[in-house]
Amino acid sequence: MKRGFVGILMGNRKFIIGFIIFIVILMGGIIAHQTIPFRYSRTGAFPPGLPPGVKNILGTDSLGRGIDVQLAEAVVNSVQIGLIAALIGTLVGAVIGFTSGYYGGIIDAILRVLMDVFLSIPSLLFLILIASLMRGVTVRGMALIIALFAWAPPARQIRAQVLSLKERAFVDMAKLSGMSEMEIITSELVPHMFQWMSANFVNATLAAILAESGLSILGLGPQNEMTLGMMIYWALSYAAVFRGMWWWWGSTVFTLTSIFISLYLLHLGFDEVINPRIRSKI
Repeated sequence: MKRGFVGILMGNRKFIIGFIIFIVILMGGIIAHQTIPFRYSRTGAFPPGLPPGVKNILGTDSLGRGIDVQLAEAVVNSVQIGLIAALIGTLVGAVIGFTSGYYGGIIDAILRVLMDVFLSIPSLLFLILIASLMRGVTVRGMALIIALFAWAPPARQIRAQVLSLKERAFVDMAKLSGMSEMEIITSELVPHMFQWMSANFVNATLAAILAESGLSILGLGPQNEMTLGMMIYWALSYAAVFRGMWWWWGSTVFTLTSIFISLYLLHLGFDEVINPRIRSKI
């Protein structure tokens, strides 16, 4: 029996390993965030600079705050930023890409110029500028800032695919059957691109978490909320590396690296399943 897309995806080793790593990190962060008392994250809750021990599994920072409770909050917030930015970027990119590719003409010309502008400008510099102008940025605010530049790449690629798909015979048959243009897009074209959009969502999540980490390390992240990037920022600000407080920055770097590896494996799994030449070898 021929397996469907989900069955093939579940049989991909890279996807399964990446999915397990990501879920373990995310669920661990959510459970720890809900169970560890919030007072452990307050200044002076413990003696400062304690290495990992029985009472403090991951030790404390220079202000006497538990690293474990900070890391739990940071994982939840960083993943939230990645998912929100990726969702907005993928959905907006899909709407613009399908509209531009299917309707063509003046609509395509205008949207194509808009896509080219956002693809040509250095997004990192503009992200730094926008984040520096916004005082007291929140986790959701950071996600929206990153999403401003997350829609252009998927929009461009979806447009290119739609230009090819709309010339296929099944689109002509849909027109002859009396389907409206919106029905053709949603019922005929979107299903052909859904698998690619899923892979793009995973890749965009990884890119968004990386962008947040970079901005936060520069001191432009959410100052009143903890993220993985902000944890590294505070560790660098208090010279944790030079003071030998490896548990402070080490746990954060390890968690961030594990999330990157898990999302990268998820993306590789999606890519292998979607690519017809590789799918035939599975």
